[in-house]
Amino acid sequence: MSSVIDRAMFSRRAMTLGLGAAFALAASPVRATGSLGGFHNVRDHGAKGDGIAVDSDAFNRAIEAANAAGGGTVVVPPGHYLCFSIRLKSYITLLLMPGSLIEAADPRRHKGRYDLPEGVYDEQYVDYGVAHFHNALLYGDGVTDVAIVGRGLIHGIGLDREGPAPRWHGIEGWKAPREQGLSADAARRAIPREMAYEGRGNKAVALRRCRNVLLRDFTILQGGHFACYVLGSTNVTIDNLTVDTDRDGIDIDCCRDVRISNCIVNAPKDDAIVLKSSYALDEPVFCEDVTIIGCKTSGYDLGSIVAGSYRPSPYRSVDDVGVLGRIKLGTDSATGFRNILISGCTCDHTRGLQLGAIDGGVLEDVTFSDINLRNPVNHPIFVRLAARNRSPRGTGPSKVRRVRFSDINVSGASGPYACGIVGNPGEPIEDVSFSNVHVRSAGGGSEADARRTIPERPASSLEPSFMGAFPAHGLYVRHARNISLRDVSFDVEAADARPAILFDDVQGAMVDGLRSRHARDTAIRSTASSGIQIGDIQTLS
Repeated sequence: MSSVIDRAMFSRRAMTLGLGAAFALAASPVRATGSLGGFHNVRDHGAKGDGIAVDSDAFNRAIEAANAAGGGTVVVPPGHYLCFSIRLKSYITLLLMPGSLIEAADPRRHKGRYDLPEGVYDEQYVDYGVAHFHNALLYGDGVTDVAIVGRGLIHGIGLDREGPAPRWHGIEGWKAPREQGLSADAARRAIPREMAYEGRGNKAVALRRCRNVLLRDFTILQGGHFACYVLGSTNVTIDNLTVDTDRDGIDIDCCRDVRISNCIVNAPKDDAIVLKSSYALDEPVFCEDVTIIGCKTSGYDLGSIVAGSYRPSPYRSVDDVGVLGRIKLGTDSATGFRNILISGCTCDHTRGLQLGAIDGGVLEDVTFSDINLRNPVNHPIFVRLAARNRSPRGTGPSKVRRVRFSDINVSGASGPYACGIVGNPGEPIEDVSFSNVHVRSAGGGSEADARRTIPERPASSLEPSFMGAFPAHGLYVRHARNISLRDVSFDVEAADARPAILFDDVQGAMVDGLRSRHARDTAIRSTASSGIQIGDIQTLS
């Protein structure tokens, strides 16, 4: 037992300090020499690293050897390693040395396949890419004390960017497997599109029901449908990653005690950092106690962050608005979110900050602070409550409450798209505050824009595209209660006929310290609202 502990201590020093420093800090030369048994070089287990041979079997042999020894560090030296599924085990550190490249093989071009999908349930409320984790380049399922660290590169070029759609009672024409006289797996296999993805991979790094996870320092380029997905896991640290991909960047789903720090995530065609509370585990699980600190998200062209060129992306998305790349909570929100802090981040040329609950869950005690948003392509800050209810029957209704935005600076915002807090009729968003929030947008809104009636779509997703231009240029609030704005400014480049703030069906709001180009009597408008208190308003010149 003591030798296992010695190896673990030495491996941790090697991971954090480097091999030389680890030897220097070893208690004695004998102890250091004995600890060499804790290192397993993938080349010693048959990896070629020539970009031609498929090396995943060698990786898995090295990992199995380390695991059988009670734990250790699997070393990936410089080289180009073509791989299918790499299966992470408990008490393993995968060390990606500088100059190492793990490329996701493509089963349409290379001999082999990814591990087959697991976790089949009667109803699948999530995308195929969220429902299954074994069909990934690197995955761990139910492992503990696992780490991927080092200055290597994971290139997911052989991974899929999409897959089959959810299968649940809200889909028109859906029939339960029992109604079809089939098992859940047989029902899945009867769908041609599902079977077309057998043996293919869709995630670069996938972790399911894991404990004590560390991901640090490596780069993911073109990470498939999900570059890094962590589901149902606890005590997770993700630090100093660079993710440059054309779908989702980092997804945290049904997890607790997660720290994401100092990461750069470029995702022009999907979300950059996103928190979820899905039903992928076939049970309700909160996403809670999560911090996102000191990160940058962006929507530049794929690969331009890794290359250092920062090319603008021409992507317009399906709504023809532009890139995505945002920080988001609530794509899936069957259970909910609690105790979330996002601070010290920058978002450049993205869709900004988006959050809410739409699947019957609760979003509460969420704070955004010290955020810089530059050139957001649509609504810089958007909070939504809806009733899509992609969850078991009887879930809901959703709740959104106690959300704080403080010390946020927005520049270069698009004219039509103001910030928004939008609930549902009879289901208000509660207790949202803006403090020291400053937004500068293009302006230019017309009298017709100011008179717009925004359509109600109670069962919509989080995406606000259907709402179009808001009838306020700064903040539009509808179906809400107890809204507070202190020391906020909504400035415009061009004259705008819309008020800075519009309250619609709002019960209780306080505005004090507003700065706007409108005079006091036109800066704020309210309709079907009560308890609106207006304090100091300053007119910008």
